[in-house]
Amino acid sequence: MAIKNSSRRDFLKTAALGLLAVGASGCSSANDGRKAYAKPNIIIILADDLGWAELGCYGNDFNETPAIDKLAKKGLCFTDAYAPAPVCSPTRAGLLTGQFPVRVGITDYLRPEDGGLSTDHISIAKMLKRSGYATGMVGKWHLTGYAHHGATNEVRATDHGFDEELITEIKSVGNGANFYPYVFRDQKVCWLNVKEKRLPGNEYLVDRMNLEAVDFILRHKDEPFFLYLSHFAPHTILNGKEELVEKYRKKHAPGKSTRDNCYLCQDAGFKGDSQNHWAGDHNPHLAAMIESIDDGVGMIMAKLEKLGIADNTIVIFTSDNGGESNVTSNSPLQKGKSCLYEGGIRIPMIAHWPGKVPENTMCESPVNILDLYPTLLEATKIEPDVRQKLDGVSVLQLFKEPKANLERDTMYWHYPLDKPHFLGGRSSSAIRKGDWKLIEFFETEKVELYNLAQDKAEKYNLAKRYPEKTATLHQMLVRWRKEVGAEIPQGQNIVEL
Repeated sequence: MAIKNSSRRDFLKTAALGLLAVGASGCSSANDGRKAYAKPNIIIILADDLGWAELGCYGNDFNETPAIDKLAKKGLCFTDAYAPAPVCSPTRAGLLTGQFPVRVGITDYLRPEDGGLSTDHISIAKMLKRSGYATGMVGKWHLTGYAHHGATNEVRATDHGFDEELITEIKSVGNGANFYPYVFRDQKVCWLNVKEKRLPGNEYLVDRMNLEAVDFILRHKDEPFFLYLSHFAPHTILNGKEELVEKYRKKHAPGKSTRDNCYLCQDAGFKGDSQNHWAGDHNPHLAAMIESIDDGVGMIMAKLEKLGIADNTIVIFTSDNGGESNVTSNSPLQKGKSCLYEGGIRIPMIAHWPGKVPENTMCESPVNILDLYPTLLEATKIEPDVRQKLDGVSVLQLFKEPKANLERDTMYWHYPLDKPHFLGGRSSSAIRKGDWKLIEFFETEKVELYNLAQDKAEKYNLAKRYPEKTATLHQMLVRWRKEVGAEIPQGQNIVEL
């Protein structure tokens, strides 16, 4: 990156040289340990609300993501990767279980007082732990309610096979409280399980998470490990580091705010959204937060190389759903988070595994976060648990040969809502088979049909033009919902064709 600043340099220097220096004396033992096991290390880096069009390697020319772009250049970039839901909790449930969110009973984001992901489901972390992996999660869990808010059955990552649970929420998310001591406005308690700061100056949440992730790698460099780095960023309220925010303000004037007021601006003594937290385009806070995530990717990859374990490590970078349309555009895709249009569920996904995944390659086959569970089992030669029904399929063959044909050519989504989502999403289901996609809206009893090969932006509803195709896909969708026990909210109806 062309523009640096002293604060950011201090953080990178502290993280990479100071706290990580212990790795230098461990390089030899790491290589020796690597010979003792054949199973690859696994790192999944999950961004929160990072849209399909936000990265440089996906064509963005405003946000700066050199480390992620390098990961893509040295690996495999999926053009048609999907989240199993247009919001966070169900996607995270799908990632960890390999199952449709509707199958695990989590179809919308969990509220603070809700229950959590049942331990009857066997997570990928639990499968890897059984096989001798050290397992750690850093960051957002959001698969439980919280005792702080009255939830009676709080289910943590450690209940699902993770040995370590670091820098994670203990109450509802912080709404912009991204700096130590991580307390929002006049609340009395830190929203994270953070006892003390570890970085100099104004410690930033993404930086702290990146540091903890690299430390986890150092602690477990001599054994196979699974690291799930689950960022809270760039979820709104957007709040980036001041020096990076200013950098992007200078790069391009922020777009008009989508909100008249902003808590963070009010608390700082400003009127309206003068600090651009809700800029509708060229949002400097969004860009700054993404750059901080990118810093962490660079730190992780550099540490893997230094330890001599990069070639034996699978790294997956992806997002839980599309970008929030209040603060960004997912163009050329339609809509964003909360919607079953492409802007809400199509996501960036990059796979990096030296010697196994071809470099600088694009894969156009549709894949889903659900596929990571069976893919990682196959990559690690771990047999699936017969008690766990897997809805994803292994795409390891695409890792090796991106132009290979998967037997699976159909994907399904079910997103039932009692009322419209505050970001605009509507109660609906969807199916994609080949290039064709159908969305069924329960409130309006309407179906829409799109040919994604010709109309990625979903501008032209072809349902009336192709009634037989519409009926066939709709019948498949209805049949699938019956198979997985999907319910329609009371007062809403299945379309009659």
